[in-house]
Amino acid sequence: QIQLMESGGGLVQPGGSLRLSCVASGAIATIKTMGWFRQVPGRQRQMVAGITDSGRKNYGDGLRSRFAISRANDKSGVYLQANSLRPEDTAVYLCVVYTYQGEGYWGQGTQVVVSD
Repeated sequence: QIQLMESGGGLVQPGGSLRLSCVASGAIATIKTMGWFRQVPGRQRQMVAGITDSGRKNYGDGLRSRFAISRANDKSGVYLQANSLRPEDTAVYLCVVYTYQGEGYWGQGTQVVVSD
């Protein structure tokens, strides 16, 4: 019903920036909330940022100063600006959306590596 495609990941030096994109297609009018999580093998998945239907933004602990979430007005895309990146930010970043019916959809993820 909804398909998600992330892009924008890659290798960046500590202190650098990336802008991650997630394009949504299909029944985008049914999307209620959108967000970004990150995953490292062996660690719990962490919420990076989320945006509610009303536009309210939430960030994971300690991330508000370095990450910024935004979305297209028609919810066809959600974006994550990541600044001042650190090696510990290395992870697979995944886009997620939830519909008004409570259905969740996940993208395949985009790899971010922060390293010299």
